[in-house]
Amino acid sequence: MTRVLLLIALVLAFAARAFSEIPASAVWPLPVVPHGANPATLAIPRDDWVARVQATLDKTSGQHFDLLFDGDSITDFWQGAGKAVWMERYGSLKAFDFGISADKVENLLWRLQQGQVDGLDPKLVVMMIGTNNSGRDSVDQIAQGISAATAEYLKRCPHAQVLLLGIFPRSALATDPIRAKIAAINQKIAALQSDRVTYLDIGSKFLQPDGTLTKEVMPDFLHPSAKGYEIWADAIQPVVDKYVPKPAAK
Repeated sequence: MTRVLLLIALVLAFAARAFSEIPASAVWPLPVVPHGANPATLAIPRDDWVARVQATLDKTSGQHFDLLFDGDSITDFWQGAGKAVWMERYGSLKAFDFGISADKVENLLWRLQQGQVDGLDPKLVVMMIGTNNSGRDSVDQIAQGISAATAEYLKRCPHAQVLLLGIFPRSALATDPIRAKIAAINQKIAALQSDRVTYLDIGSKFLQPDGTLTKEVMPDFLHPSAKGYEIWADAIQPVVDKYVPKPAAK
């Protein structure tokens, strides 16, 4: 198909279907990753989730939130397995969960660059991202991507503190090579601690004394159970209380 015919086809497709049904690559031409470049630092959308991103933008537009969470499915599932804990801990706060399942660092970065949090003016942002990059990217690449996403949040939320969490442990056994890779990434991103970035690695709280991860805490050895979300909430509660205290009872 020639370029002219392709453009005509896209115009017709746009007229026939709602915006949310058009692949991201048809609306925003996807950037090409230059040879040797770090793909985790290149902001890029995923075709299958543009509709959800747009729906979130529509839902949050013109609103203010004190507390934001952002990341991948582990964060997204606060609205699933973690919903009861979310309501108990954050239901009385102006809180919103931006996490999207399967997101990599570059996907979160793209969402921010499309204005995801512009004007929301949060007090605290809880961010944990990078586990979905672990199969493709190196330790340095992932750490650089997380650094870029952190910087983007600091720029777009100038009054916010960022609570940057170390990537959670995954896999049942402490000897699994992915554990060592995650530990290496976390060691690097710990250096992002600053006056506006609080770095916290709570991974050990999910583990048994011998380093094993149980199904009781993470049934698939990746996503927390309700108990896992309670562990998460307990671990970050002091930081949440510091920056977003619960409103006084009337």
